[in-house]
Amino acid sequence: MYRDLTKGNITKGLVLFALPMIAGNLLQQLYNIADTLIVGRALGRNALAAVGSAYTLMTFLTSVFLGLSMGAGALFSICLGKQDKPSLRSAVAHALGLIFGVTLLLNAAVYLFLDEILLFLQIPAELAADMRTYLLIIFAGLLATSVYNFFACLLRAVGNSVAPLWFLGISALLNIGLDLLFVLVFHWGIAGAAAATVFSQYVSGVGLLAYTFLRCRELLPSRAELRFRREILRELLDLSMLTCAQQSAMNFGILLIQRLVDSFGPITMAAFAAAVKIDTFAYLPVQDFGNAYSTFTAQNYGAGNHERIRRGTKDAFALSAAFSIVISLLVNLFAHPLMQIFVKASEMEVIAIGVQYLRLEGSFYLGIGWLFLLYGYYRAVKRAEMSVVLTVISLGMRVALAYLFSATALGVAGIWIAIPIGWALADMTGLFFLRRAFRSQKPA
Repeated sequence: MYRDLTKGNITKGLVLFALPMIAGNLLQQLYNIADTLIVGRALGRNALAAVGSAYTLMTFLTSVFLGLSMGAGALFSICLGKQDKPSLRSAVAHALGLIFGVTLLLNAAVYLFLDEILLFLQIPAELAADMRTYLLIIFAGLLATSVYNFFACLLRAVGNSVAPLWFLGISALLNIGLDLLFVLVFHWGIAGAAAATVFSQYVSGVGLLAYTFLRCRELLPSRAELRFRREILRELLDLSMLTCAQQSAMNFGILLIQRLVDSFGPITMAAFAAAVKIDTFAYLPVQDFGNAYSTFTAQNYGAGNHERIRRGTKDAFALSAAFSIVISLLVNLFAHPLMQIFVKASEMEVIAIGVQYLRLEGSFYLGIGWLFLLYGYYRAVKRAEMSVVLTVISLGMRVALAYLFSATALGVAGIWIAIPIGWALADMTGLFFLRRAFRSQKPA
C-alpha cells in the first residue's frame, strides 16, 4: 500500500502515515528494552552497564548507514512526487551499491579495531570482558540492520509504512522470546542477549528484503536500468552523504557523552543505560513523526506544492508540541517507578541517578520534537547541509557543556542539564532560517 501525501487532508495524512512508523519503532525499542530489563534483572548492574554502553556505540555505528538510507529515501520521495519512476529505480540501484559497500567496510573496521574502541570508551576493568563478549556477537548484526533500514526507507519514501512495521513486530517478539530462552533458561549470560538480538535482526532484514522483491518489484531496477547515471549519483551523494554526516555527528556526540558517563563508574553507567531506554521510548514518537513529515515534505517538494508544505509545517509543529508536553509531564511523574522496571529496588543509588536524568532532561522533549521536524524539513528540500549545522550546534554545545559542567560542583547532573540547552540553541537557529525561507515565497 502506497500513500500519496501530495493530496487530501494534511493532518490526517501525516498522522495515518506516521502511526505505523511510530508503532514499528516502539516495537524496536521493546526488544532493546527487553535486553536491558532481562540483563539488568538477571545478570546485575555490571552487565547492565556493559549492555548500555554497547547500545550507545551500536547506535552510532548504525547511524552511518541509517543516515545514508534516510538521505536516499528523500531522493526516492522527490522522484515519486515528480512521477519519475525510471529515476526512482535508478536511484534505488545506486543507493544499494553505495550503502551496502559502506556497511561491509564499517563491519570489517569494527572487528579490526575492537580493542581500540574499548580503550576509547574508557570501559572500567571490571566490565571489559563482558563488553568485549557482547560486541563480538552484536557486531554481526550490522549487515542485517543495514538491509532492514534500506528497504524500510525505500518503502516509507513511497508511502508504505505498514510493511516495515510487520517485520519489525515479528522481530521484536522473537527477540524477547529468545532473550528469555538464552539468558534465563540456557544461562548464556550477556552473550545470550547479544545472540537473541542478532538473530532477530536477520529475521527482520531478510524478511523485508524478500517482501520488497516479491511484492514491490516496480520499485526495483530491471537489468537494463542498472546502468550508471552520473546525475543520479550526484543527487544521491548530495542528500545521503550530508544526512549521513548529520546522523553520525549526532550519534558521535552521544558516544562522547557515553564516554564521559563511563568515567563516573558502573553505578552511573547502569543508571544511564536504564534511563536512556526510557528516554528514547518516550520521545521516539516525535522522532518518527519527524520522519513522516520529511516524506510528506519531499513528495510535495517534488510535486512543486510549496503552499501545502507551509500548511503542513504549521500542523506538524503544533502536533509535535502537544505530544511532547504530555510526555514530559508523564516522565516527570513516573520517573521513579519507570526506573524500578529495570533496576532492583535495592539499587537505590542507581535509581536516584536515573530519576535525576529523566526529570532534568525529560522536561524539555518539546526541544527534541521540533528539532526532528527541522532535520526532516531540510533533508526533504535538498538542504541537508542545514541538518548538519543544526546537529553541530545541538551536539557540539551539549558535549562542550557536559564536560564543562560535570567538572564543577554539579557533577553528573551537569551532563543532563547540557542536553536541553543544545536542543534549544539548534531549534532557534533552524526556525530562524525556516521562517526566512517561507517569507521569501521561494522553494527553500
